[in-house]
Amino acid sequence: MIKIIVGRLLQLIPVLWILLTLTFFLSKETPGGPFSQERQASPEVIQKLNAYYGLDRPLWQQYVGYLQKIVRLDFGPSYSYPTESVNEVILRAFPISLQIGTLAFVLALAIGVTAGTIAAVNKNTVWDYLPMALAMAGICIPTFVMGPILALIFGLQLNLAPVSGWYGLDYTPLPPMVMPAVTLGLFYSAYVARLTRGGMLDVLNQDFIRTAKAKGVPGHQIVLKHAMRGGLLPVVSFLGPAFAGLITGSFVVEKVFNVPGLGQEFIKSVFNRDYPLIFGTVVFYGALIVLFNLVSDLLQLGMDPRTRR
Repeated sequence: MIKIIVGRLLQLIPVLWILLTLTFFLSKETPGGPFSQERQASPEVIQKLNAYYGLDRPLWQQYVGYLQKIVRLDFGPSYSYPTESVNEVILRAFPISLQIGTLAFVLALAIGVTAGTIAAVNKNTVWDYLPMALAMAGICIPTFVMGPILALIFGLQLNLAPVSGWYGLDYTPLPPMVMPAVTLGLFYSAYVARLTRGGMLDVLNQDFIRTAKAKGVPGHQIVLKHAMRGGLLPVVSFLGPAFAGLITGSFVVEKVFNVPGLGQEFIKSVFNRDYPLIFGTVVFYGALIVLFNLVSDLLQLGMDPRTRR
C-alpha cells in the first residue's frame, strides 16, 4: 500500500507539469490579452501594464517564470483582483465550493446507493424499472436545465430557497447552498444509482451469495454485509474524480445560482484572460483529481483484497 501511495504522489508531478504546460500555451494562443479590454486605456498604458506583469517578455521566459513560481506554490498576482493574489482568491472561493460539493456528494451517495440497491434486489420488477428510469432522466437532463427548474419551483413559486445569489437579501427557510447542492446531487446520484445497480447485480449472482441464502441468512444481512461491500466497488472508483469535481465547483451550477465559488472564479479568469488565476485553478483542480483518485484506490484495496495483487 505504501508503494501505491508513493507511486501516485510521484505521478502527481508529471501530471501537473503536462496540465500546466498545455494550459499555458493554449491560453496564450487565445486572441486578446488581460488588458486589451480596458476602457479608454491608451496603448502606452497597456504597454506599461504588460511590462509590469512581464507579459512583454518572450513566451519561453514567461513559461519558465510561471514554473518557478508554481514550484514555490506561489501563483502570483491576479489581474482581475489587483489587491489579491491567486492564492488568496482560491482560499476565498474554495470553501464556498467545498460546502456545496460536500452536501451534493452526501446527497448523491444517499440517493444513488439506495436507489441502485433497491433496483438490484428487485430485478425486473417495477422497483427496478422506476428508479432506473428516474436515473436515466437525471443523466439526460443537464444541470443548466435542472438548476433553473428547481429555482423556479422552490425559489420563485414556493419561496423556500433564495434565488438572488449567495449574498442575496432573500429571507427563506433554506440557506443559499441548498439549491446548488441539490442540483449537483441529483445529477451525480443518477450515475451512482446505475453503477450501484450494475455492481450489486454482479455480486448477487455470485456463489457465496447463493450459499448464504441456502444457509437461511436473512435477506437484509446478505445485502448489507455480503453483497454491498463488493457491489459498491464501481461506485468508489467513480466517486474519486467526481468528488474532486464537486468540491472544486461546478462551473454551470455556480453561474446559474450566482455562487462566488471556485468554478465562478475560473469562468471569470477565462473571460478576463487572467492567466495566473487560470493556471492556479487548473493546477489546483488537477491536484485534487489525482489525490482523490488515490483515496479511491485505497478504498478499493480495503474493500476488495484481490486488488492488492
